[in-house]
Amino acid sequence: MKSIKVTDIGQLKNELNKYRKGKKLEIRQFNQAARLAWLGRVTMMPLEPDDPETESYLAYVDFPEGLSAQLLNIDEDLVGRIFILDGEQGRYLAEIIEQGVHERAAFYQELDRRDFYFGKFYKSTDTQDKAGG
Repeated sequence: MKSIKVTDIGQLKNELNKYRKGKKLEIRQFNQAARLAWLGRVTMMPLEPDDPETESYLAYVDFPEGLSAQLLNIDEDLVGRIFILDGEQGRYLAEIIEQGVHERAAFYQELDRRDFYFGKFYKSTDTQDKAGG
């Protein structure tokens, strides 16, 4: 852990400003975090909700579960950690989280309306005419 001398106010202010601005993830890490965000595995909140000048976000990247854990290639140093993201990447991840929620909800709503039975057991008249029956 990095230590800062309390007597050096200038250095302390510089370090605080670094945290307030946040840090960008590398492209590879951002893409992996975005995949997990779409799946709902990223939790975010503004770093300082009461300070309008602070645009950065705290982001926790959780481990994937189930089939996604088997299929997605995610770096071990990305998951299970909290990041202080800069405002731009934080806003993009928030948009991806929202998009994922809407798309997954639409998928489950469509699945709930889908009728598997008639599609498998009753052929349309076009199919029966071509088969000669």
